[in-house]
Amino acid sequence: MHVVATAGHVDHGKSTLIRALTGMEPDRWAEERRRGMTIDLGFAWTRLPCGKDLAFVDVPGHERFVPNMLAGVGPVPAVMFVVAADEGWMPQSAEHLEALDALGVRHGLLVVTRCDLADPAEALARATGQIAATTLGQVPAVTVSGLTGAGLDDLRSALGRLVARMPIPDPNADVRFWIDRAFTIRGAGTVVTGTLGAGRLRVCDELLLAPGMRPVRVRGLQSLGTPVQEAAGVSRVAVNLRGVPLADLHRGQSLVTPGRWLTATVIDVRLRGAAPGQCALHLGSAQVPARVRALGPDAARLTLSEPLPVRIGDRGLLRDPGRHRDPGGHRDPGGHSDPRKHSIAAGMVLDVRPPPLWRRRGAAAARAAELATMPEHPDGAAELQRRLIIRTRDLTAMGAQPPVLPVAGDWLVEPASWSALRERLARLVAEHRVTSPLEHGLPIEVARQRLDLPATGLVVALVEPPLALADGRISEGGPALPEPVARAVAALREELTTEPYAAPAAARLAALGLGSRELAAAVRAGALAKVAEGVYLLPAALAEVTDVLARMPQPFTVSEAREALRTTRRVAVPLLESLDAQGRTQRLPDSRRLVR
Repeated sequence: MHVVATAGHVDHGKSTLIRALTGMEPDRWAEERRRGMTIDLGFAWTRLPCGKDLAFVDVPGHERFVPNMLAGVGPVPAVMFVVAADEGWMPQSAEHLEALDALGVRHGLLVVTRCDLADPAEALARATGQIAATTLGQVPAVTVSGLTGAGLDDLRSALGRLVARMPIPDPNADVRFWIDRAFTIRGAGTVVTGTLGAGRLRVCDELLLAPGMRPVRVRGLQSLGTPVQEAAGVSRVAVNLRGVPLADLHRGQSLVTPGRWLTATVIDVRLRGAAPGQCALHLGSAQVPARVRALGPDAARLTLSEPLPVRIGDRGLLRDPGRHRDPGGHRDPGGHSDPRKHSIAAGMVLDVRPPPLWRRRGAAAARAAELATMPEHPDGAAELQRRLIIRTRDLTAMGAQPPVLPVAGDWLVEPASWSALRERLARLVAEHRVTSPLEHGLPIEVARQRLDLPATGLVVALVEPPLALADGRISEGGPALPEPVARAVAALREELTTEPYAAPAAARLAALGLGSRELAAAVRAGALAKVAEGVYLLPAALAEVTDVLARMPQPFTVSEAREALRTTRRVAVPLLESLDAQGRTQRLPDSRRLVR
């Protein structure tokens, strides 16, 4: 399926065109049909001659209902821009086009309607020129009459060519389903609708309702009025939710993949256009009041009244809802809409976890200079270079891919910074030995604080010979391991880096030349940790194992733990027994376990 939104001035025939194309009534409310004007979002669909299904999101054209229009256009990848031949380019034509440009919409089709009432040439030329100056660029154009049906076959063919040009969305992408309607159906319960831009929705999926991140479950799905077991983007979908009252749902919320999204109330953006200090941010189907703090000529910090699930590269639209065009559609002598009446700015999200702006002279300008160097698309290497330390799940939730492997648990550290931290730790341990000669090593928590690290597991991962970790303290250990043993241990540590819980079997240890004496020396040196006889892991993996287990559904079985750790029962059973003995896990009467 493909989804296209309408756009254009009020009463230019958008809904009439949808009815002629689909045979369906997009205006859902009696008030809309009585007044002959779309007030809220309408939906209809048809099958094109090329055999593809096309759904329409019909948006209102009146300037009083621009927020409704933005809620419909926000999640949709393409637009059918409608201009009436008898009236030509009008104020809401300009505002709708301005919004589409701000949202970065790149796929569209121009339709000049009412060709039975006036020569379409002038309206066609004017609209083509206006649209060409936006992100839509040069778009195909069709002239039609919704009343007589003239040109409708050409329009259907043009729509087929439009959907053929549109990019194919990633079916495995993380779901962010913006809700544009919520209602109840007798016998089914609560239903929400929206445009699924990418990813998949399946019956029985568990999702999170953002921004509160409340768990919800999919009871049923419909697409184009037909029950389905699965829906993939791009498509219009109705989602029947289990156990969520209608009072808890509204337009602007979203259903998201668990663990894959961050919500934010403070974001840094690259601005195009002027934004007032107080405005509304439109993102997807959401409309959230925002306070704008200018940082530089094209950079700003937005503080939102409520959190939104956002990623680097998201395009938002900033609009001052208090500024409107004149009721008569004020124009300058050249026939253009008065630019002073425009109230829209585009915002490209650059940072969803921005640093605080300290109250010092030049802080805003320094931040603006930093933002000027940031890419508009998620870049894992650039984010890690800026942040130095970040969790893998946080980086992926920002939309970026990890550029390196985790050093401990799911912590990523910029490689040069990691080397510097290891050198600093060695100096701290040496200094502690001089200043506190009666203490056996530097306490690990003190090391964490001195290195300003967010987790003790990172400190543990920094410990390598000649440093050693014992009883929660880091010391210089003593003599280094003999060269042959050090090489064998280094080879073993390298193998465990990619599969931290796949402890090598006895044959592999023997092949490396690591017998019981060599392994005992490596444990004393802090290079390895002994779980049980013949089972050796990295100390960092042992420190972080409960973090891995805690992310599993609780309680869990030995088999489930084995799969999560990607290891064997030979390792999983003694490892869990060791965690039980340490009180880090609790064994239940049915042999399942909980992380404490």
